[in-house]
Amino acid sequence: MRLGGRLAAAIEVLDEIERRQRPAADALKDWGLAHRFAGAGDRAAIGNIVYDGLRRKRSAGWLLGDDTARAVAFGAVLLETHQTPEALNATLDGDKFAPPLLDAGELAAIATRDLAQAPDVVRADCPDWCAPLLQGAFGEEWIAEGAALARRPPLDLRVNTLKARRDQVLKELAEMDAAPSALAADGIRIAPNENGRHPNVQSEPAFHQGWFEVQDEGSQIAAELAGAAPGMQVLDYCAGAGGKTLALSAAMENRGQIFAHDAEKGRLAPIYERLRRSDCRNVQVVTKAAEIDALRDKMDIVLIDAPCTGSGTWRRRPDAKWRLTQKQLDVRRAEQATILDTVKDAVKPGGLLVYVTCSVFESENRDQIDAFLQREEGFAPVDHSELWDHHFAGKTECARIDRARGILMSPARSNTDGFFFAALRRAG
Repeated sequence: MRLGGRLAAAIEVLDEIERRQRPAADALKDWGLAHRFAGAGDRAAIGNIVYDGLRRKRSAGWLLGDDTARAVAFGAVLLETHQTPEALNATLDGDKFAPPLLDAGELAAIATRDLAQAPDVVRADCPDWCAPLLQGAFGEEWIAEGAALARRPPLDLRVNTLKARRDQVLKELAEMDAAPSALAADGIRIAPNENGRHPNVQSEPAFHQGWFEVQDEGSQIAAELAGAAPGMQVLDYCAGAGGKTLALSAAMENRGQIFAHDAEKGRLAPIYERLRRSDCRNVQVVTKAAEIDALRDKMDIVLIDAPCTGSGTWRRRPDAKWRLTQKQLDVRRAEQATILDTVKDAVKPGGLLVYVTCSVFESENRDQIDAFLQREEGFAPVDHSELWDHHFAGKTECARIDRARGILMSPARSNTDGFFFAALRRAG
């Protein structure tokens, strides 16, 4: 397929997502099943246009003066390729599978619009109702942070130090231009290529040998800040697929014990194969309430990777940005408070309660910490500035650090997904 056919397909998929409120991955999969003639390269290119359009839905649509799937797709291509609309029309001209060329009205709209002069929410590429939430989190930098959440993300890997060293993995992935992460001690970063694609690292022999896992650098940093050490007793209460569980196990050098739990048992399904591949032998998956009750007052660290809106992952899941509602935010906040109150008693005197989200909203982050500390006098925050400096000395500018209320990482400041971290010590 040429660009014209790919652009037409992307418009079709974007329209399907909008009309039926479908996840982008599902809509793209169904399109591929219905158009089996499209090769892997075509499907990847169509996916890029769709995801670019979803990331930059406001700015792409604003560029053409409309919010239709056509306007978003054309606008995304123009913004990402930096070509002129006339050049794009010339490329599409003569392609019988292409959508109609940009017409005189669309060309006139583009000619009169400068994105630097667009409304704030357009430059931030966010829903109107989320603008105050971003402003509350980032202050004067909220537009730049919103725009950063709309960029193409890199691919981040965590070296499994139980089986490999970072220099070994870098050598294995040298053809992919893999480089050490800026912050995470065991991290590796692969930038998207000029077409916005990531290599299929999970087909690499080193992956099947358990040398590395796919994990955003912000998630790696959160696990590192938790401070798990050999011999500790740790509860990963919202373990999900086990990304942080595996990172904690490696930090503990397979000594001590990690209890991996998730209230939704189905989310734990991938963890078993990941544990086997990674040679993590100090992890016990627990699913029953009685098993959690038995851990009362025994854990050195309780890590809560709390269910949240996922606003920090918008560059990877941009369709979720436009489906999110205030009601969903309220539900998540209630769940977070309940989890904090439920699991706090597992922390032993002198131990740490670690609270992590992949959200950038204050109401899910520092406001939750403030509210919990008002309810629970037996916990006090660690010095988060001191904690950050212990791990990342000289790199204070890479995160927003509130000494008493936690650490916020973000695409613009940390070049990671948006992650919040807070650690509270139980009175001993």
